[in-house]
Amino acid sequence: MKSHVQMVVFDMDGVLVDIRSSWSYVHSAFGVRKNDNVNRYLSGEIDFRELMRRDIQLWGRVHISAVERILDKPRIVRGAKQAVAELKRAGCYTVIISGGISALADRLQKTLGIDRSLANRLAVDENGMLTGEGEEVVPLLEKVVAFRRVASERRTRLEDCAVVGDSRYDIPLFLEAGLSIAFNPSDEQVKQKADVVIESKDLRKVVQYILDGRH
Repeated sequence: MKSHVQMVVFDMDGVLVDIRSSWSYVHSAFGVRKNDNVNRYLSGEIDFRELMRRDIQLWGRVHISAVERILDKPRIVRGAKQAVAELKRAGCYTVIISGGISALADRLQKTLGIDRSLANRLAVDENGMLTGEGEEVVPLLEKVVAFRRVASERRTRLEDCAVVGDSRYDIPLFLEAGLSIAFNPSDEQVKQKADVVIESKDLRKVVQYILDGRH
């Protein structure tokens, strides 16, 4: 079976794992109180690199393994491994594009057999301690840039891509992809911009739409 959807892009938080934000999840684990860093970023007061810096520094001087242990805990969404395997059997290239943390994205890539993952990295020193800085890979408001870059590298037209997301930050990708799927969406705006809405936490439900190639 061969789908004419050639590449499938998954958001991570809320799609592949049952948490809304890997950043907030780590904050909670370290007992960090709610802050307005994201709102300052969304308003243009700070850029994404500064957002990461402010968030990471809230965790203090810790070893990267402490963060990795925290990010080993989020539950993978039901049916994710089966969905990825079926899409790959159909010839689809699979990618994670996330504004979240790469420690979680890398785990999911390995566990689920996803071809590639793009997410933001935590900088560490020679001893593996967090430096308080981050490597900007996928800025939250610029996920579509990463999407275009991967498609270009794969020589795949955007209209031959499917995007599975859950938040407003995925809408720019929805507008350029051939097929957009709002999976367990977080708000009405996401539903309105998607071709398909799935109110479920079973990722296997996205497969039929992708393999049907409904545009």
